[in-house]
Amino acid sequence: MSAPAKVMTPRTLVRTIIIVAVFPLIPMIISGRWDWWEAWVYALVSILGFVVSRVWAARQHPDLLEERARSMDLEGAKPWDKVLAPMLTLGALLILIVAGLDRLFGWTSPFILSAKIVAFIVIVLGYLLGSWALIENRFFSGVVRIQKDRGHRVVSTGPYRLIRHPGYAGALWAYLATPVLLDSIWAFVPAFLLVGVLILRTALEDSTLQEELPGYREYAGKTRFRLIPGLW
Repeated sequence: MSAPAKVMTPRTLVRTIIIVAVFPLIPMIISGRWDWWEAWVYALVSILGFVVSRVWAARQHPDLLEERARSMDLEGAKPWDKVLAPMLTLGALLILIVAGLDRLFGWTSPFILSAKIVAFIVIVLGYLLGSWALIENRFFSGVVRIQKDRGHRVVSTGPYRLIRHPGYAGALWAYLATPVLLDSIWAFVPAFLLVGVLILRTALEDSTLQEELPGYREYAGKTRFRLIPGLW
């Protein structure tokens, strides 16, 4: 019973509520359009995806949520990731802010329904891939660090058999599909910038793991691609 108490500090609880319940509603809050069905679809997928994946991960690895909640303050967190990790959160928020502004001021004509259906499917697949990675990997921390205190080892099962960073790959899909679902060409601007940050973080993390985590270099030799099979 002690682990949940450590995780759910008042600060963590407030931050979690904001991320889970408020962030997904940002497009509707900004635009004032509470009849925007695409935004509701996005919000529901985001909220359900977050809650279900965390509950499942907590059942599989009871100490993982505590690790993620305190990761910024733990020993060994890479200084460069203390910058990049918040940038990813901010970038994801900017996509939603721009989409809300786009809807408010009518900058973009709506995408066709079939494009939005494809975008929805891509977002769901992205969430499923990221959730699978979270559930499979006991060491899926919020920042890059070698978790010697938790017996850090290479994970090569589940989606990690296919690519080395499936959590980032799932996020990448969702970032690029969200502007289409929310009818905002302008939201591609923060989305593409966010993809650049994600690729940089992936490269730095992969380099760190190859240098500092025993067995990772051998794993990388067998699982060749980081984010996109056949490409990189």
